[in-house]
Amino acid sequence: MNSTFKSLFLLDKETVHLNHGSFGACPKPIFESLISWQKKIESNPAKFLAFDIYNHLEESRLSLSEYINCNKNDIVFFPNPSTALNTVIKSLDLKKNDEILTTNHEYGALDKTWNFICKKRESKYIKQKINLPLNSKEDFIKEFVKGINNKTKVIFISHITSPTGLIFPVEEVCKIAKENKIFCIIDGAHVPGHIKLDLKKLDPDIYTGACHKWMCAPKGTSFLYAKKNIQDDIDPLVISWGYDAEIPGISKFLDYHQWQGTNDPSAYLTLPDIIKFLNDYDWINVSKNCHEINIQAKELVGNSLNKKPISSNEFIGQMTSFEINCKYPIDLMKTFYEKYKLAVPIFQWEDKVLLRFSIQAYNSLDDIEKLIKIMKEMRL
Repeated sequence: MNSTFKSLFLLDKETVHLNHGSFGACPKPIFESLISWQKKIESNPAKFLAFDIYNHLEESRLSLSEYINCNKNDIVFFPNPSTALNTVIKSLDLKKNDEILTTNHEYGALDKTWNFICKKRESKYIKQKINLPLNSKEDFIKEFVKGINNKTKVIFISHITSPTGLIFPVEEVCKIAKENKIFCIIDGAHVPGHIKLDLKKLDPDIYTGACHKWMCAPKGTSFLYAKKNIQDDIDPLVISWGYDAEIPGISKFLDYHQWQGTNDPSAYLTLPDIIKFLNDYDWINVSKNCHEINIQAKELVGNSLNKKPISSNEFIGQMTSFEINCKYPIDLMKTFYEKYKLAVPIFQWEDKVLLRFSIQAYNSLDDIEKLIKIMKEMRL
């Protein structure tokens, strides 16, 4: 599998790439689709961006909606999940002492967003501690629900966490939110193309996902899903021509968020080609194989370096995080890049430093062996 798929990607051959989770990587056929759309736009930009764009966006929304199982008119495109969630979070009618319940495993940029808005609204961002190692769903739920009380207005949680790389039981969390009449926001940045996503089954109030990570879309391709009954309550992040539209479309949700000034929509328009690519290459099976390699890699790193796992395999997809001995994560990450030609993210998480590796179609256990060799040399 490795050699076949490695040739499909544009990645630098001199570097070992173990950081697909951060920014993804775009295969050649999808990148060619991006360039093709850019050429179509440049051949007649005034016509394309004034008239043609909305039909093409609808085609992309239809294609994506079938892939993640939702209505095509319940999703809009954003360049990244952080922008999408800023749009939602800034629209919430939070009051003084209202609580947002989350975990201590969330993406740092979104922690900053919530802290920003809570400071303005005098609300409270409550990080319920999910202890490691995480060994069962029951343990997770038991710890998480301790944070729910009559002041909890929002539950915000990652489907797959960024620093710790864990798949959280969000289906159970969504049910708990409904039972307690709590607004539920799921950050699924790492989910599309990584694990199966069925939004009708999951049924959150808000869900956002990045297509440029595990779906291998061009950079800046993400979506926001919102239930119909709350769509009109989400203000546009940028007030533009869709606000009080002279020629209204089928919903305010689409009018408000589809056009927020001139930008390059080409990445969004590649989605039908992306999904065709994933189907042509049987990506469900590719992801399954990557998951199996990742489990082997987790055990290999643990045994070779005497590292304790942070969870059971139940919570592992295509990413694994380990605690390492390190005082300066950024400097260490640069050393990996510059000295060893290996790309891997290193995070400060609470009082620990974590190294996280990703397994994508172009990776093999040989890449993990190289990582282990470097970690031994650096005594990590």
